[in-house]
Amino acid sequence: MPPKTRITKDMIVNAAVEVAKQSGYENINARTVAERLRCSTQPVMYHFSTIDAMKRAAYAQVDHLHSAYMMAVSPDQDPVLGIGLNYIRFAVEEPQLFRFLFQSGYAQEHSLLEMIDSEELIPILAAMQEGAGLPMKQTKQVFLTVALFAHGYAGIIANNGLEYDEKLVAKHLEQAWNGALLAAAQEEQDESNHP
Repeated sequence: MPPKTRITKDMIVNAAVEVAKQSGYENINARTVAERLRCSTQPVMYHFSTIDAMKRAAYAQVDHLHSAYMMAVSPDQDPVLGIGLNYIRFAVEEPQLFRFLFQSGYAQEHSLLEMIDSEELIPILAAMQEGAGLPMKQTKQVFLTVALFAHGYAGIIANNGLEYDEKLVAKHLEQAWNGALLAAAQEEQDESNHP
């Protein structure tokens, strides 16, 4: 008889992510994860004493995947527009995971101000700051404008309310980016004129 496969915590988290990807985060439970791993529920509950703890671990992994996906911008592409398009593409390609990230209540941040200061956004803000040539304060304001725009598009698409047209989305995203840059530059000029 072959030796039994040892079920690790990472295997369980990976299986939970696959459950979320295939049928939604609402369906992550000991039974569905165990079925994916072809084991009993005992190893699942050994590593995670609650389903909520397992969902939080899966959420963290999806959040990491999402960040890596957004940052995969080609060198010949504007980093801000590339990140924005990747954010929306993620919702197109992985609607269930997008909903898990942004509609499940598992996000650690409870406000936009908390989100903008999160550690996960540091590389994104740095890329935006470099691309825009703005101080960090204005970069964060531009980010919020573009992020809210991209999130609106992505949310509608992930919930099957809008067909994805990349050229149209890219055009709208570029308009939001340019408008946010103009507003930030104007604000910076106003601040320097009225110290």
